[in-house]
Amino acid sequence: MTIKVELVPLPILEKPPRTDFGSTEKSYPPSDKDDAQVADGESEAALDEVIQDAEEVALKVISLQDDPTASAVTVRSVFLGMGLSAFSSVLGTIYTFKPQNATVSQLFCLIIAYVLGTAMASIPSHGYWRILNPGPFNIKEHTAIVIMASTAANVSLAMEVIAAMNLFYDIRLNTAVAIFQIFATQMLGYGFAGILRTLLVYPTYAFYPSYISVVNLLQSLHFGGALNAKRRKFFWMVFAAIFFWEWIPQYPFPLLTAISIICLADNGRHAFVRNLFGAGSSNEGIGLFSFSLSWTLITQGFPLVWPLQTRAFEKIGMALSYIILTSCYYSNVFNGRDLIWMSTSLFGTNGSTYDQDAVITSDYRLNETALKTVGLPRYTTTYAIAQLSYNLSLGAAVTTMLLWHWPKLSKAFGKMQILKSGPADVNDPHYQEMLKYPEVPQWAYGALLLASLAVCIGTSYAAPTVLIPAWSIIFFTVFAFIMSVILGFITATTGFNISIQYAVQIIAAFLHPGQPIPVMYANLYGNATAFQTLYLLQDLKLGQYTKIPPRVTFAAQMLGSIIGSICNYTMMITIVNANREVLKDPTGTRIWSGWIIQSTNSASVAMGALGKELFTFGKPSGYWIIPFAMFIGIFIPFPFWIVYKYTKQGSWINRTMKYLNFPIILLYMGWLPFSVNGQWWSCVIIGFASQWWIRTRRPRWFVKYNYLLSAALDGGSQIILFILSFAVFGAGGNSIAFPFWWGNPENLSVDRCMLAN
Repeated sequence: MTIKVELVPLPILEKPPRTDFGSTEKSYPPSDKDDAQVADGESEAALDEVIQDAEEVALKVISLQDDPTASAVTVRSVFLGMGLSAFSSVLGTIYTFKPQNATVSQLFCLIIAYVLGTAMASIPSHGYWRILNPGPFNIKEHTAIVIMASTAANVSLAMEVIAAMNLFYDIRLNTAVAIFQIFATQMLGYGFAGILRTLLVYPTYAFYPSYISVVNLLQSLHFGGALNAKRRKFFWMVFAAIFFWEWIPQYPFPLLTAISIICLADNGRHAFVRNLFGAGSSNEGIGLFSFSLSWTLITQGFPLVWPLQTRAFEKIGMALSYIILTSCYYSNVFNGRDLIWMSTSLFGTNGSTYDQDAVITSDYRLNETALKTVGLPRYTTTYAIAQLSYNLSLGAAVTTMLLWHWPKLSKAFGKMQILKSGPADVNDPHYQEMLKYPEVPQWAYGALLLASLAVCIGTSYAAPTVLIPAWSIIFFTVFAFIMSVILGFITATTGFNISIQYAVQIIAAFLHPGQPIPVMYANLYGNATAFQTLYLLQDLKLGQYTKIPPRVTFAAQMLGSIIGSICNYTMMITIVNANREVLKDPTGTRIWSGWIIQSTNSASVAMGALGKELFTFGKPSGYWIIPFAMFIGIFIPFPFWIVYKYTKQGSWINRTMKYLNFPIILLYMGWLPFSVNGQWWSCVIIGFASQWWIRTRRPRWFVKYNYLLSAALDGGSQIILFILSFAVFGAGGNSIAFPFWWGNPENLSVDRCMLAN
């Protein structure tokens, strides 16, 4: 779903980045009492200052305003929070078994909570009615509801694993064991998140760019004053405009999702044009010079919220990707020239889909005799390079964190500071405002972590067969914690996530050769736990930004997870029991599909049963380089770090070396060989317009409206997509296809390039 990076040619490097994050010389956004003055132009000095450092948006865009008398825990917030948690969890589980790739977003929960909360605030507030309506719907109630509901909406990978075992292995866990397993795997992430607060929540550098728009929207909806009244009007105007626009590219005119002049001119005549420039249909091409007018796609690149540094290095990696993917495919690297251009499937020696059933025994272990006859599977060249790039990025992330950010690590972990309770030595204005509220002690998070680990081990041995050994659970849990530190720092400072799924699966394939079920669980504990930690760290930061007492944030997360675990399992087992054969069918139906569960199972079979054979050194395919790329990636930043250390401090080459972001560059080298790619050039244009031109030329507008614009566009497009999913895309049972015409071609891909193979 790092590392500040600033290139010398970019205007952002007008001065060296500051590290005095708590300096009183910074100017903060006006509080509520100043809104009228700002709106009337009497106190606008802060708004006219250009934001130089990426993390400054947390200080200039987000208000420090707090009302300690406002309660986050009311009957209204608990009632709406539990109700929306159940609704979002059930809906998220249903989406897991639908043909459409849809999720329940946090912004969707935010808007629904605001509508229901303000509605409840309109009922009488006297007498017994005051229990339901204690007063105006406040920002703390709203945020607590959003944290609770979005936590529940995040469908656990544990549920997908349990469903895969039920469908494909006929292993049916006891209801209590299944629910406890889902809940405990999430609690591991909670424990990690709490322990890492000093490093990844409290400081200013951990500002989580993608959450700035969410907080900006919450404050605009709830804070008074003339300025926020204008912001609310602006939000609803943009929300309505995108709501009425987005259905056009999504339904009757899909050509607008990927506009390619080159594809229009070629009109489906050449495969090379499709491979390089196509982008509209799934697995069509890598979208060079393709532009989208659909915000549903554009927002996948966070164009209005990612810092300029992140955007610049994303584009460098993508530029390398166009060259590397195309040249490697047509040069027959990994012997993939006779395979299709893009696919994540496994292929046989003759280029057809690999027959996994022929080499897997009835107890889902590798049949080595059959493997000699059938042969090893093959990857497409583009997919192999994508995996290699992801592993290079992971290795580089470790080194980058250690070389360039060792002072922050040593401050957090030195003398075990990270385990101590009490106020942290952090001079962040938002954190200082939170010191009036009692914190959740570190020992509570530590106890939760140990108890969750014990439950995870217990549920593994309580199944009909041992799902994964205890030593392996501990190993991958420790691995997840280490990755949480590295990935959490990158996400907190750039908004960017690095995938570790391939790395975890490859490690698991060597630790559990020929055993797909342990590989599934290794991915759960080693990969999903790390990303669950990131989600929870972001919620803790959201609570800090909106000044919710930390113990309320903790309780909201816990309650949301409990409701989500119960609803996840209950809805999943109901759907699986009623649609077993359909969910096992590779094509499914227009109503139900098991493609997500099938992909979870296929990856475990491919990696668990065949991984060791596939990635061993000396095989003709050369795939051994894919896991080895993790070690290569470790050394990539070293030459640049040496140049940084031995060049004059403050010189252009010294500053460039310091802020090069190799994890992002390397990851984006392999980012494109998946799904549709029509949106990335639109992201680049919008991103540079927002984070460079508007930020430097119109700083006042940037502070007031940039992140609110992002929230409005996201909110309106997600609501209309939710409606379309049930109205015409089949989520409600019946799909209604729009008639074919030039803008919705029948025998060409969406952008009128040649159809994908």
